[in-house]
Amino acid sequence: MFKKLAIFLFLMSLPGIAFSLEIYKKGDISLNAGWWGQMWFQSVSNMDTNGDGRFDDTLNDFLIRRSYFYLGGNVNEQLSFFTHLASDKLGMDEITNDSNNGLGSGIAVRDAWISYQLLGNDLIVQAGRMYVPFTRDYGTTSTKSLLITDLDWGQGGYRSTIFYPSRIGREDGVTLWGNVFADKLQYRFMVGDGEEDNAKNRDDKLRYAGRLSYNFFDPETDWFNAGTYLGKKHVLALGVGADSQNGLMLSGREQDYFAWTADVFYDQPISGGDGLTFSAAYTNIDHAVNGIAFTRLASGDCGYLLSLKAGYLFGHPLGLGQLQPFAHYQRIGVDEDNKKDTQVYGAGLNYYIKGPANKLSLEVTRVDQDEEIAKTNVQNETIITVQFAAGF
Repeated sequence: MFKKLAIFLFLMSLPGIAFSLEIYKKGDISLNAGWWGQMWFQSVSNMDTNGDGRFDDTLNDFLIRRSYFYLGGNVNEQLSFFTHLASDKLGMDEITNDSNNGLGSGIAVRDAWISYQLLGNDLIVQAGRMYVPFTRDYGTTSTKSLLITDLDWGQGGYRSTIFYPSRIGREDGVTLWGNVFADKLQYRFMVGDGEEDNAKNRDDKLRYAGRLSYNFFDPETDWFNAGTYLGKKHVLALGVGADSQNGLMLSGREQDYFAWTADVFYDQPISGGDGLTFSAAYTNIDHAVNGIAFTRLASGDCGYLLSLKAGYLFGHPLGLGQLQPFAHYQRIGVDEDNKKDTQVYGAGLNYYIKGPANKLSLEVTRVDQDEEIAKTNVQNETIITVQFAAGF
């Protein structure tokens, strides 16, 4: 325990050397590099830490939740590129390492694309590995600016898994996207590889995903949006998305995966530098590709995800930074009558030192099962997370 604590305290000092460096600049040509990371301590109740089938232990875990080195730049006004080299959940207990995706150990290419503006900001073609343009939570929102501590349960947040075909929330493919109607409407449409494991996908069908988002006030025109704008923007965005891939082998039989989502995001600056953030999303799933850990939703099941989040930023500084209490609620349901729902809810506090990426966070989350299942991980759990995030 003391050894892990010493290692964690050392890792927490690493953000002090975080950097953002302009390596080269000449006319329209530029090259930039930077680093950003999150260090976590988590305490999780009702875990089987001994492998004896008894879910009554408390897991105490120090880990590097994310460590991202990025490299990007412009070739000219129309042509640009971006790359993320990532290590995710390094040192996390109770995880299966996947070095090819930078999960648990090793470093992998998480994002890598070339982007070309065919018609300025109206029509952009982007090719490579990138976010799947489907949900707002893990389709447009940067993990460097989340409102709550992590992504939603069911999309890889905390200790959950991602229900759709995924390379850690990314896909290899081509996306057409842009901003039209005075930049109020953003559209994205992707054709991707999808699930390529021949044991599951015998016909190697393509994956199709798309998203529309309309902003009534300040536009959001970038590839990455924020989970909270810290009182800097007035945003009301309505979004819809869809994701599909046919001919997948799920639970021993061929099924077609399809999911759709609808969401709303609201961010309101308030006098004195305060800011209110609220979001809600509903996702309907037909034949999930992957089961969601710690819930009853398994591969091949149909179900839904409901998500609500809210936060309030106090603009008046407290010491070096600003405080933002937040809360969230999720419900994960399965259509089968004999499978009960799971609720995930929590509350916490962000302390922003410099911008959305540099902060301290404390959150207490409850995983609440409508029905616990003995000798499985479908148990009621309490998760306490302490986070230190920094970078440029």
